[in-house]
Amino acid sequence: MVLLLNREDVISVLDMTDCIDMLEKAFTEMANGTAVLPLRINIKPPGGISLYMPAYLQEMNALACKVVTVYKDNPKDHNMPTTIGKVLLQDSKTGEVICIMDGGYLTAVRTGAVSGLATKFLAREDEEQVVSIFGAGAQAKMQLWAMCEVRDVSRALVHDKFPEAAEKFAKEMSEKLDIPVEVCDDMGQLLNADLICTATSSPTPIFDGSKVKAGAHINGIGSHSPGARELDTQIIKRSLLIADSREACLNEAGDIMMPVEEGAITPDHIHADLGEIVVGSREARASPEQITLFKSNGLAIQDTATAKLVYDLAREEGIGKDVDI
Repeated sequence: MVLLLNREDVISVLDMTDCIDMLEKAFTEMANGTAVLPLRINIKPPGGISLYMPAYLQEMNALACKVVTVYKDNPKDHNMPTTIGKVLLQDSKTGEVICIMDGGYLTAVRTGAVSGLATKFLAREDEEQVVSIFGAGAQAKMQLWAMCEVRDVSRALVHDKFPEAAEKFAKEMSEKLDIPVEVCDDMGQLLNADLICTATSSPTPIFDGSKVKAGAHINGIGSHSPGARELDTQIIKRSLLIADSREACLNEAGDIMMPVEEGAITPDHIHADLGEIVVGSREARASPEQITLFKSNGLAIQDTATAKLVYDLAREEGIGKDVDI
């Protein structure tokens, strides 16, 4: 029997704190060599792109593949979302597919959770911290939620090119997280924050990296293609740079690839993979004044670990529908 889980099923069992804990285990496996993580496979049919993201986590007995498609004309031509994702979870001992689940909410939470994990290990541990969020979409919400799970956040600032989106974000997230969330267009205030997250679709840098205050921690999550970057060369050079995966970032992340191509940095500027920081094989923050920067490109181990978590919780709670395929 194959368990089917729709979006509502996934939402009902998936919590941010649990996901952060699960990803800590996944990145530990990656650092310890018990994870199998091929680069994502891209296929470009007419009108869109299809991405295949497989991974295996030996210690978790987790084997899965996420299929994500991006078709820009879907909303107007087919009344469907631009981005659609599904995860196929397999029994790692037999290979049988045991669960097919919606991947939209799962992807959003796991992307927030990996920034939460990076913030846990890299950001200063001050009693109260201010967060700046660039972008006010669904992913930005997950980023703020995750950072509030691992640090004492006193307030948040949100900036978006669409003021109405920023206003909606501020209202919703202040109620959800019980902290003040304010719309802010003052770049000085935004770059004076303790924690900064970039969650936009901008293909070009969104702020002057020379203006970021000393001691800040940055999560860069919006851009994930060679020709796009949210972060300028200056902030890449100024920061202790941590990648979710060196290999992925040097092949897919314009934020890193472009400064390398410019000759401003070499690939060795990447200080560590996140997994190395998690297991303690590489040093994290060296001083309170150091700027740390986590570049998230999105890894299949995140989907696989989160899918295993969702499946186990759904089985425990009797959620979903079994079908004979």
